[in-house]
Amino acid sequence: MKRYIPEMVALTESLSYIGPSEMDTFSRGQRSEIMRRVRSSGTHPETIVRGIVRRMGIRYRSCARNLPGKPDVVIVGQRKAILVHGCFWHGHNCEAGKLPKSNRSYWKKKQAKNALRDSRNARALRSRGWKLMVIWECEIGGSKRLQAKLWRFLKLKP
Repeated sequence: MKRYIPEMVALTESLSYIGPSEMDTFSRGQRSEIMRRVRSSGTHPETIVRGIVRRMGIRYRSCARNLPGKPDVVIVGQRKAILVHGCFWHGHNCEAGKLPKSNRSYWKKKQAKNALRDSRNARALRSRGWKLMVIWECEIGGSKRLQAKLWRFLKLKP
């Protein structure tokens, strides 16, 4: 079911301005539909990480709204938070994090703003006494390596 949210439509329209030197390969309507489908939580990489943590026998909360940045996985008793970042959206230095060929200035600004917000949230969490772990989307493929990384972060014996 599609929901019409006037504020989001106005925001999308204001953000989707493309100058004459940079043309988008999609029409405004197509771009709006693509962006509407991007999810902020419950993504595939997040579900994989949550599944690994669950199989490790650790109880966690997901998307803790009361913490800065709403970390994807929160282990309250240990005061540890796991952030699962998409390589493209957060500007990771890997193949998946590269900018598209069209509308580069927009995406460059978008990634810079996301990185700034991420560092602000991480600083706020650390100042509250939380330990953080960032898992990049490109790290999800090596499940055994990821599991070992999680074991080390949570200081558990495999």
